[in-house]
Amino acid sequence: MEKMPKILSCDVMGCSYNSNKQCCALAITIGDPVASCELSHPACDTYVALAKKGGNGASTAAVGACKVDCCQFNEKLECCAPGISVGLHRNHADCRTFQSR
Repeated sequence: MEKMPKILSCDVMGCSYNSNKQCCALAITIGDPVASCELSHPACDTYVALAKKGGNGASTAAVGACKVDCCQFNEKLECCAPGISVGLHRNHADCRTFQSR
């Protein structure tokens, strides 16, 4: 079994899974495949802004799936980057590691 890429940092402090710029979800999903390829803004589908904190602060989150087929790191809807960074773009979280094919 291959290891899932880790989320190296997340600057989206308003996300319920964010704790000190680290994602505490067990795994995240990246992307709306149509919008991501057209706009080059692959969103973190796991992003949620609630007052309640979620996730497991003892583990480092990973990318469970990626629906952005036009990213050079996407192989069969799996992320193959060594790790990713997530950051705020307008009102949503984006994968900053995205690179178009």
